[in-house]
Amino acid sequence: LEKKYDKACEFCRKHKTRIHYVIYGVLITAYLAAVIAACSLNFQRALPLFIITLLAIFFICWDFVIAKYEDRIAALFSPGERYLEEQWFWLKWVLSAALIITVICWLIFDTAKHGSRQLISFGGLVMYVLLMFIFSKYPNRVAWRPVFSGIGMQFILGVLILRTSVGFDVFNWLGIQIQTFLEYSDTGAKFVFGEKYTDHFFAFKVLPIVVFFSTVMSMLYHVGFMQWLIGKVGWIMQIFMGTTPIESLVAAGNIFVGQTESPLLVQPYLPYITKSELHAVMTAGFSTIAGSVLGAYISFGVSASHLLTASVMSAPASLATSKLFWPETEKPTITVRSGLKMAKGESKNLLEAASQGASTSIRLVANIAVNLVAFLALLAFVDSALSWVGSLFDYPQLNFENICAYVFMPFSFMMGVDWEDSFTVGGLLGYKTFFNEFVAYERLAKLIHNREKGGSMYINGVKQYMTVRSEVIATYALCGFANFGSLGLVIGGLTSSAPSKKREIAGGVFRAMIAGTVACFMTACVAGMLTASGLEVPCHILLGNAFNSTDFPANSTELVECCQQLFISANHSQEIFSGGNYSLSSWKGCCQILDQPGFNCT
Repeated sequence: LEKKYDKACEFCRKHKTRIHYVIYGVLITAYLAAVIAACSLNFQRALPLFIITLLAIFFICWDFVIAKYEDRIAALFSPGERYLEEQWFWLKWVLSAALIITVICWLIFDTAKHGSRQLISFGGLVMYVLLMFIFSKYPNRVAWRPVFSGIGMQFILGVLILRTSVGFDVFNWLGIQIQTFLEYSDTGAKFVFGEKYTDHFFAFKVLPIVVFFSTVMSMLYHVGFMQWLIGKVGWIMQIFMGTTPIESLVAAGNIFVGQTESPLLVQPYLPYITKSELHAVMTAGFSTIAGSVLGAYISFGVSASHLLTASVMSAPASLATSKLFWPETEKPTITVRSGLKMAKGESKNLLEAASQGASTSIRLVANIAVNLVAFLALLAFVDSALSWVGSLFDYPQLNFENICAYVFMPFSFMMGVDWEDSFTVGGLLGYKTFFNEFVAYERLAKLIHNREKGGSMYINGVKQYMTVRSEVIATYALCGFANFGSLGLVIGGLTSSAPSKKREIAGGVFRAMIAGTVACFMTACVAGMLTASGLEVPCHILLGNAFNSTDFPANSTELVECCQQLFISANHSQEIFSGGNYSLSSWKGCCQILDQPGFNCT
């Protein structure tokens, strides 16, 4: 038996590759058979699985072709590349002129269709680019290709996601799936903390999501999926923007992981990067959020699809602002031909990776919890002190939010936020910058819940909720780690990975935080340009607020649409007076606006 066992082992070692191919072939055949069976039973139900399968087949074939025929493909396209390099001097001016004409035409037609509010967002985008150029480290050394191509990538992504029905449906579907996926963390929370775990919503509902998401990301990192996905996204940005491999990979990694984890993907190369590349690495961390905390913000009630979109759009924006604020003045040593390879996980199997991810999240969860306790307590103390100072001058309403609101109000308005909401959004930006984005998103979630519940828009002169457009722009503007609390995390994390760069890290981290903040603002501007106007609040609230005031409102499009909906619902109702949520003043006002001769008005 021992001899036969040894022979069998020797045979397996000798034909190891073929045996692997046979096993993989059997598994793939079984999977494809299952997909075909599912599609034949109910294609509509199996459509997501079918699309995922097609994408997987495409990328597997793509990787196989590139790995085997990369040199031939490069030789095939090299004449075209040389021609473009020779003609680039006049070609870049033609492309620039075409881009400017396209933007002007788009703005004209879009303004005619959706109103002039999008123009303010466009003006804000131009303003932020000019400000970054004016305060650039080396204004005369700015390479404009990464800047304009980064903004262009933002705009293209925004158009595909926010303006096309297919892109919007895809990201909306992804948001729903992520929300459903994150709800599985409730099972573990319920077992550990009991049936009434939601009584302590943040501690026992939100923070377990961070643990669950960290575990899943660690498993995906172990199997190599995250490295593959980050590599593909980084390659796209490198091709379109002309940035170095280090910058592109770290910016792509920050879409999915945190600002301290992303540089670990290229840790062996960090001691050899230039100052501009180091600045780009730090800026990418400040301008995006980690996937683990993304789930927490979704659980607050913030739109999952908009958070996903903001995370993707801010990656090229971070490289654009970084290259504008700190242009490259040295020659990068790490190039495409250097054979850049990403670091792999240390876990030996999938179970160890899951356990390691859960253990790693302990520090993150504890950091979130203690920071919130400290910052909210500190905020309450500061508000109390400011109120006392304000009461000395007969202004007891003075608080930290009001001060931040006045400081950031112009910036929020230039993103496209309605003037009435710019004060509120300015306060949220202050919370995000001086405390952290957790506090800001928690406040934004309250405003969203207030709008969904309805009720009076103002109570004692304080606005209780904003328009949907302002909420969307605020969601994009807050989606980043750019705050003073993150400065220490970035300095500590990068210094441990590259001790020789300690002086450069400390000297450039504040500029990187400013660049990350502006990158988020630019993403919000693009969202403001592309967010189509609609009914911002429920009709019964809009009509109630309009007709309960002393002055009769002007005939706005929103009022007319709501009044038309009111009369249509009344005509389809069997009741003599189908009031529902609408007050008598709303009926009287709509009768005056539409001059309706129907039974309900007489």
